[in-house]
Amino acid sequence: MRDLGGLRGRSVATFAALTLPRPGGVQSQEGRGLLGLRSVPTVDDVSLTPRQIELADAALRIVARQGMRAVTFRSVAAESGWSLGAVQKAFATKVDLHTAMFARLRGSVGPAPTHEPGRPTLHAWLVELVASILPLDERRRDLELQGAAFAELAAHDPEIAGLIAVDDRRLLGLLEGLVRRGQAEGEIDGSLRADAVAWAVLAILQGAASQLLYDPRTESEVRELVSPALAGILHWSG
Repeated sequence: MRDLGGLRGRSVATFAALTLPRPGGVQSQEGRGLLGLRSVPTVDDVSLTPRQIELADAALRIVARQGMRAVTFRSVAAESGWSLGAVQKAFATKVDLHTAMFARLRGSVGPAPTHEPGRPTLHAWLVELVASILPLDERRRDLELQGAAFAELAAHDPEIAGLIAVDDRRLLGLLEGLVRRGQAEGEIDGSLRADAVAWAVLAILQGAASQLLYDPRTESEVRELVSPALAGILHWSG
C-alpha cells in the first residue's frame, strides 16, 4: 500500500487543507526550498477502501486529541469500533496506516477566503486568509494538530517530506506571483524581493498557528495583530 507517489496534491496554505485557486494573470513560480512548513495538500486521486477510510479517520481523531504516539492498531480499533483483527487486515503495517491517514488529511478541505486571490488588495486578502485558516475553532485546531504531527514524521520519512516540500514550493510560487502582481499594480514596493515576502508571510502563518494551539486568541484579536504585521512585510523598506 506504500504508494505516496500516487497522491497528487494541489497547492494549499499551511496547517489546514485550504485550496488556493490560481488568480487570473498570475504565473506560478517554483518556491525556494522552504522545508518543514505544515502544508497539507488535497488529494486528486488515491485508492482507499471504505473501511480503510473509516479507520484512517478514526486514527486522525486520536492524533487531534492525544498526538501521533497514541495511534496504535489497538487504539484505532477502540476508536472505530472495529476489532483489532479488522484493523490489522486493513493495514499490514503501521506505515500503511500512516499513509492512509496522510491521504485523508490531504483530502480534508478547510475554509477559504471568498474573494479571488489577492483581491481587493493583497493585504486585505491575506488578512482574510489568515483568519480563515488559523486554528480559531475546533475543526481548524484539529487540522493544525494533525498537520503538525505529520510535519514531525516528515523529518524521518523522506517520502512524506518530499510531498510536503513540493506543495510548499507550489504555495510559495503562488504567493510570490501575487506579490509580483501587487508590485506591478503599485500596491507593493517594487524593490522588495517577491520570494522573500512570500517566505515571510508563511513564516507568520506558521508561528501564529503554533502559538494559538497553546495561547488561544479570538479572531478579532488575531486580525488586530496580523493586519499591521502583514502590512509591515508588504511595505517594508530597509
